[in-house]
Amino acid sequence: MRILLIEDDISLCRSLSLMLEKQGYAVTISNDGEEGLFYILENAHDLVLLDRMLPGLDGLEVLRRARKEHATVPIIFLTALGSLDERVTGLDCGADDYIVKPFAFEELMARIRCICRRPQRLTEASYLTCGDLVYDPEQNLLRREKETCTLSRREGDLLSLFMKNTGQTIPRSTILMRVWGPDADIEDGNLDNYIHFLRRRLKAVGSQVRLKTVRGIGYRLTESD
Repeated sequence: MRILLIEDDISLCRSLSLMLEKQGYAVTISNDGEEGLFYILENAHDLVLLDRMLPGLDGLEVLRRARKEHATVPIIFLTALGSLDERVTGLDCGADDYIVKPFAFEELMARIRCICRRPQRLTEASYLTCGDLVYDPEQNLLRREKETCTLSRREGDLLSLFMKNTGQTIPRSTILMRVWGPDADIEDGNLDNYIHFLRRRLKAVGSQVRLKTVRGIGYRLTESD
C-alpha cells in the first residue's frame, strides 16, 4: 500500500514515515500544499495523510481542489485544529477521517486499517469501458462487440490504469509505480514493451481506442484518433 504524507513538520514526517514503513507501507513525503496536490492528482497513492496548516496551499484547499479534480483516494486529516466546526468542515470538504494532534500511532494505524476494510471490490470487479472497449478485470478479458482477447495480469493492470484515467496523460514514473510498485527493479524499456503489447491487443479486437505517446511525459488513452 502506498501512502502519501503531506506534512510540513520535518521531525513528524521522519518519525511517521519510519513507523509506517516498519508496518510495510511505502511512504512518499511532501512538505507543502502545492507539491502535495500534484502528488495526489498523479493518482499514484492508495491513501493520503494530510496536514491542515501547510505552506503554499493549506490542507483544506488541497482537499477541495483534489476532490474538484475527481481524486477519489482516501484522505485522512492530521491536524491540531480539533474544534467541532473544524472537524465538520474537513469532513464536509471530502476528508474520509480526521485525527487531532497529538495522536497515538496505534490510533492512526487503526484508522488506516478501518479505511482499508471499506469495500472496494465492487468498483474493481465492475467492467471498465472506454469508447468501443469493455474490459473485465476479474477475467482479464478485453472485448469489442464480438471480438475478445485475454490479457496477462500485467497487461490487465496497465490497461485498467489507463481506462480509469481515460484522456489523461499519465507520466511514466506514475505508471511504473502503480503497476510494478515503488520498489520494483524494472528497466524503463519494459514499460515500452508492455505498451507495445497493449497496442497489439487493441488492434486485435479492432478497437478505435488509441494508446498515444506523449513525448517526454508518458502515455494517454483516447477513445479515437
